[in-house]
Amino acid sequence: MSWNDATKWEKDWWGTCQNTYGEETKQLLYAQKMGLKFFHDGKSPFCMDMEGRKVLDVGGGPVSLLLKCTNVVGTVVDPCSYPSWVYARYKVAGITLVKMKAEEMELYRYDLVLMYNVLQHVKEPKKVIENILNAGKEIRIFEWIDAGISDGHLHNLTEENLDRWLGGEGKVQFVDEHTAVGKAYFGIFVGRGQDG
Repeated sequence: MSWNDATKWEKDWWGTCQNTYGEETKQLLYAQKMGLKFFHDGKSPFCMDMEGRKVLDVGGGPVSLLLKCTNVVGTVVDPCSYPSWVYARYKVAGITLVKMKAEEMELYRYDLVLMYNVLQHVKEPKKVIENILNAGKEIRIFEWIDAGISDGHLHNLTEENLDRWLGGEGKVQFVDEHTAVGKAYFGIFVGRGQDG
């Protein structure tokens, strides 16, 4: 499967984006594993205070974790096309959504970069890791490993490759919560945080 075919598969998987509850439930697990902390704002127990930090979400799709954040200067980079209401939702939330391949990013000066369940879908995982390391001071990541190749998933990620590309050691754990089932790799890494 080509990257274009895999991206079309991903877009079709999201469909109209009207019922994203299942994926958002998985994202709560990803956030927890990445060490992000929730608080209850009186309406939802799933809020995160970013304390004014500039945060980049790579591959956040139509329901980025940034939509659950307060006090954030947020940017989402994602190559897919979504219904127009998704773009309007980001705009209302004050989050910039950039339609771009992660391999082509030349973004810098972020305090924090988030990436979760993305690298199986990209064209060049190693290049994406290089870009996120350059983009921010702190990198938080969650990826499925040893999952094989399938429709929409171009790469079989491994702990060894991710450790080497990230220049550190992630944690590996089998998870089985809700519909998030598999061998997971996650951690917090030091980025280069270039000024660009």
